[in-house]
Amino acid sequence: MRRGRVGVIVPPANPAAEPELARLLGSRADMHVTRFPVRPGLGLAERLESYNEALPAMICSFGNLPLDAIVMLCSGSRYLLGPDEDRFRCDELSRRFGIPFASATMATLEAIEQVGADEIILVSPYQPWLTELAERFWKSAGVNISRVVPVRAQGMFAPYSVTPAELVEQVGQACLPHDAVVLITGTGMLTLPTLVSIGAGNDRILLTSNLCSAWWALSRATGQPIRLGRVPHRPAAQGQRS
Repeated sequence: MRRGRVGVIVPPANPAAEPELARLLGSRADMHVTRFPVRPGLGLAERLESYNEALPAMICSFGNLPLDAIVMLCSGSRYLLGPDEDRFRCDELSRRFGIPFASATMATLEAIEQVGADEIILVSPYQPWLTELAERFWKSAGVNISRVVPVRAQGMFAPYSVTPAELVEQVGQACLPHDAVVLITGTGMLTLPTLVSIGAGNDRILLTSNLCSAWWALSRATGQPIRLGRVPHRPAAQGQRS
């Protein structure tokens, strides 16, 4: 498989995107990162909107570095737009710069379509107003939301502060169906350490913003199809520890 080169754009304080993408891309692609400008004094909605406005300049910041794909690892800013506008802007940037470009949300939508899911459970660490926009986004994209599971960090909505233990505990308390398609939204929340626990003893398909973004980027950067899907649960053989 050809080694690719992926450009990644992240919010300035995002603690999870780079370590998770580095692990997911592995030896198959090199990762080159640029961060959105710090916008002191702005509220969350205004800061997220500023990320959308800054995207062309952020792509330009890679200069003449030859990239096979660029992905923007921020879901919240695209929930402000809706799926049609998000797709239009991604397509426009791809044409303008001659490099496949996707937001985390467009990459996630392609992943949902690839696994053939028409209904998901949404796990969200966002403030309620942003979770409502996220739910509306996916419904507008034709994805049914059967349930929303809010996730908090020490009782507060703070995506960057949610620990893997808190995420596992709160998803476990939600008692999700064993065969559900679960989308854990938010590129700034550490999710990879939780997937083994959340998927243990069931047949769930677990998708995260970072997992879907890496899948999309690798598919473009390597030119090879990469399949996503359910790994059937096999109970441990009698006498073996599960």
